[in-house]
Amino acid sequence: MSNSFGKLFRITTFGESHGISIGVVIDGCPAGLEIDEEFIQSDLDRRRPGQSKITTQRKEDDKFKILSGVFQGKSTGAPIALVIENEDQRSKDYSHIAESFRPSHADYTYEMKYGNRDYRGGGRSSARETAARVAGGAVAKLLLKKSGIEIKAFVSQVGEIKAPHYTALDLSKTEENIVRCPDSSTAEKMIALIDEVRLQRDTIGGVVTGVIRNSPVGLGEPVFDKLHASLGHAMLGINAVKGFEYGSGFEGVKLHGSQHNDEFYKDGEKIRTRTNHSGGVQGGISNGEDIYFNVAFKPVATIMQDQQSVDKAGNEVTVSGKGRHDPCVVPRAVPIVEAMAALVMADFLLLGKGSKL
Repeated sequence: MSNSFGKLFRITTFGESHGISIGVVIDGCPAGLEIDEEFIQSDLDRRRPGQSKITTQRKEDDKFKILSGVFQGKSTGAPIALVIENEDQRSKDYSHIAESFRPSHADYTYEMKYGNRDYRGGGRSSARETAARVAGGAVAKLLLKKSGIEIKAFVSQVGEIKAPHYTALDLSKTEENIVRCPDSSTAEKMIALIDEVRLQRDTIGGVVTGVIRNSPVGLGEPVFDKLHASLGHAMLGINAVKGFEYGSGFEGVKLHGSQHNDEFYKDGEKIRTRTNHSGGVQGGISNGEDIYFNVAFKPVATIMQDQQSVDKAGNEVTVSGKGRHDPCVVPRAVPIVEAMAALVMADFLLLGKGSKL
């Protein structure tokens, strides 16, 4: 089972949804980085359950402890280990599916691959594991901040409701509402839709947009480790993600090359592009413009309705959703998208230091 991500800046996560704890080991963080524990906790707070009426009501404070790798507030160069205790497990909520496979979950594939599975909340395949990624990503953000690189994500779509393009938004307003959409009028419609779906005992999907600003030119590799490919790999590894696009994405197919090409111009001492259909990446390498991308999340698979399935013996059964689940995952996915983007950028930032003399 693969539980690690990254090359130079590398994380390994551990723990299950209903185990004693979850956590992350960060390897490759340079020594001397100031570890702002309040900042790490603030990112965990943005992901934690029980935030509002439109998220799962599982109550986890997600308070973390640093076990190693930090001395007198700074990284030592040794592996940084952080642990988060699970406090509000209700394993009995899952006893009814101990022998059955929930539709569109990892139950069946996990069972077939490993021969057994932790049915309590999905075990290792649970989105609970992403808290460890957020902790690791927060440390990566602290490293990127030293180079002026900023990563912001926000909810840009819920169902059919879409926010304006990120260039027309003030992303500093993202945290001003419970759905994490920086456009207040769009946010109100999104919240109303999620609440309506919740009352119907159903779920709905959405899109999180990520924006990386102030990236230096030259991050990424031109062949197999293209920057956008690594970002796609990171995002598609998040639970419930069904799609990834960067720059003009699928909409770009509607344009001619004469419309889509990003022309260069000289802006003082810098070379810029007049448009940014490339999404800040050309030839797999950052060009200094904003890197922006969309991440599509499916409707949460657990619904509070009866569904038809089979059990381990192949018998037809009726599965009914129980427990505490998000009616729409995207509000809590915002810090996860930021964290995975930060891990990719931190890794390439360190890799890039050895690209030329």
